[in-house]
Amino acid sequence: MTATPATIIQIAESVVAEINAGDFSKPNLAAQRLYVPNFDLEDMKELRVTVVPREVEYLPLDRASNKFHATIDVAVQKKFSKGDAKEIDPLVFFVEELADYFRLKRLNSFVAARCVKVENAVLYSVEHWTQLNQFTSLLTLTFELAK
Repeated sequence: MTATPATIIQIAESVVAEINAGDFSKPNLAAQRLYVPNFDLEDMKELRVTVVPREVEYLPLDRASNKFHATIDVAVQKKFSKGDAKEIDPLVFFVEELADYFRLKRLNSFVAARCVKVENAVLYSVEHWTQLNQFTSLLTLTFELAK
């Protein structure tokens, strides 16, 4: 018997599928779901999109069910050579495309979940920029469903 994955894992996998199938400015994406995105700097020469399930919150909805909030982080990372606007602006635009795509969206393969909040609190990590010559942006998506 195969167990059904946890709800947050099903949502994270659906986010991966939507990103990989999406029509974005960065074609041929290979987003992946990980718990801990840990890459060698050599691996960062290509654009990396990593989906990480982060947090679950249960809020009372009525006597029999809860409002379930699943928080998913989407990391967009790429090593850069110069770090100038020509190189970085398309990455910032891509993160914005992802944010626009998921805002208020129901997931195609998990329609019970709807994205109710999108945050880009880390537009780019200054630490990764200065220490690794790497663009790292973190998009946080919150999905809601009754459970």
